[in-house]
Amino acid sequence: MTIARRIARADRGTLAALATLMALVVAPAATAGQLGADGAEWRSYGGDTGSTKYSPLAQITPENVGDLAVAWRWVSVDGRFDLDALRAQYPALRVANDTGNVSINGLKGTPLMVDDTLYLSTPLSQVAAIDAATGETRWVYDPQSYAAGIPIMVLGFSSRGLAYWTDGEQARIVWATGDARLHAVDARTGEVVREFGDGGSVDLMRGIPGARRDPPPINYSVTSPPVVCNDIIIVGSAVSDQPRFKESPPGHVRGFDARTGALRWTFHTVPQPGEFGHDTWDDGSAGYTGNANVWTMMSADPDLGYAYLPVGNATNDHYGGHRPGTNLFANSLVCVECATGERVWHFQLVHHDLWDYDPPAAPNLVDITVDGRPIKAVAQVTKHAFTFVFDRVTGEPVWPIEERAVSASTVPGETTSPTQPFPTRPPPFDRQGVTELDLIDFTPALHAEAVEILQGYVHGPIFTPPSLIGTGPNETRGTIELPGYTGGANWNGAAVDPETGVLFIPSTTQPIIPALVELGPDRSNLRYSRGRMQPPGGPDGLPLFKGPYGRITAIDLNRGEIVWQRANGGGSPAIREHARLRDLDLPPLGGGRDFLLLTRTLLFSAQQTPGNDDAWVLAARDKATGELLTEIPLPGRALGAPMSYEVDGRQYVAVTVRGARGAPPELVALAVP
Repeated sequence: MTIARRIARADRGTLAALATLMALVVAPAATAGQLGADGAEWRSYGGDTGSTKYSPLAQITPENVGDLAVAWRWVSVDGRFDLDALRAQYPALRVANDTGNVSINGLKGTPLMVDDTLYLSTPLSQVAAIDAATGETRWVYDPQSYAAGIPIMVLGFSSRGLAYWTDGEQARIVWATGDARLHAVDARTGEVVREFGDGGSVDLMRGIPGARRDPPPINYSVTSPPVVCNDIIIVGSAVSDQPRFKESPPGHVRGFDARTGALRWTFHTVPQPGEFGHDTWDDGSAGYTGNANVWTMMSADPDLGYAYLPVGNATNDHYGGHRPGTNLFANSLVCVECATGERVWHFQLVHHDLWDYDPPAAPNLVDITVDGRPIKAVAQVTKHAFTFVFDRVTGEPVWPIEERAVSASTVPGETTSPTQPFPTRPPPFDRQGVTELDLIDFTPALHAEAVEILQGYVHGPIFTPPSLIGTGPNETRGTIELPGYTGGANWNGAAVDPETGVLFIPSTTQPIIPALVELGPDRSNLRYSRGRMQPPGGPDGLPLFKGPYGRITAIDLNRGEIVWQRANGGGSPAIREHARLRDLDLPPLGGGRDFLLLTRTLLFSAQQTPGNDDAWVLAARDKATGELLTEIPLPGRALGAPMSYEVDGRQYVAVTVRGARGAPPELVALAVP
């Protein structure tokens, strides 16, 4: 029995009895993981700790959504900084300035809304409280995390959001920063909670081997919000995906007391000696291998007392010769107890990953009914376009997941896993693997040229391993990976309707060539590392593959079937207006990756305007069919996921956007006049 099928868990009978008991106890009441955001508010990054991205509000309807207009705009408080002055003031920023990542433009966060206040984090890790009705700033807290230098050279300054905790009397905003510190401030005043941690913050590098702030850039950071579950703040981490050495900081997940900031538990994502899973790392590789971090968002079911951790890949992402074995808990969905961090169950989604196919998004919690049987489910979408669906109490797959044989690697020193897990339901939501049938086919001539180009690459079904450029058959130019390492799905994740059990997934068709390079013993102790990643070129500068290049897929999780699938827009003008295509009647080609929001009445997505790369809109769709109802212009490119709330009897949709050229990014709120 393989690791993927051996879902090691507590006694199955005990858990089944617990599930039955819990169902009886909580049946009359709605849980956070079932019903989305709580009424008018939006207290978690995904609306609730189950990451549904669903609001029950219904004031904005298919009939009036076309009247949505900007109600107010809030300019990011990062805009008050003179970046040149910051670089001059802080030596760590000057040292690492050539990375180009000292930027305030990545306002990726989704705001929280509690009572009548929005809370938003900025790329420089500031937090602002904003009047939800007017957009006026109420308070700002600046932890000055930028003073430590640039976090994670690949990512730069980035913050996807924050978390909210209350015990009914106290209320706190908690978030982790680019310099790897966990902060807590009073939600009402913005004042530092001095009794939390060491004067208001916790050093997250403490206890993590190899994590450092000096020399810059910082090699261990946090870019995603924590998840709060029953007075425990659960925190992941970001570790560079492009290491030069096989030794790297491990991505252990930790739980902290929401009142005191005290460390309550650590879950070792790379198991230590004597722990379950340690034997899946051969040749002592668990002793030095890092990453295996939860860099994206997590989910939790407070009623069960369980958290769900989408654990990323291990060092390094496209060559595993230095980490032989299946490598638990890398590339796994892990369920742990919120109170203790003890593992309840796990499932490894990819064994010994060579494709950077780590789970990129928060798992979606939803209650479904399959063949008449009610199931508390968790669904995990992946970069490689699968949706893995489990009973979130026991870890049992809702539908069978088969171990299927895959190709072996030809790279020296690499040992590929002989099999990989394939869900039998639902079907893939995007293109997987490469055949001639996938190539651009707008005209016979273009298709013929694409077929000829394809012969210069290694290609095949999904999980075809990376190869060395120039050493394969006929001096190949490398292996085409489809989906590429950016998806399929990515950190924007999916949304789920708790009323219908339908999952909505935005995805892109983005092939990539993972170039493996030798750095040499004077630069690295890795035999091979990921080099420059680039997509394969097609005929006359067109894509090698046919569209659509971006889509939204609706999957009924009660049946494990696709309900509808639509391209997310007309597509890039560079394609539609190409000399060889402009006279053709092309279908919608889609492109980019949408950010989704569900309400009781509509599916919203922030996306590009068809035919215009620089114009972005908030698109409203019919949830049942995917039909586009209207597009509301946005004053800039959407940077994060939209959310919805109600204040003073008025429903709003808010989303962060990039400002005009040279201007700071903004938070924009739209409402019906």
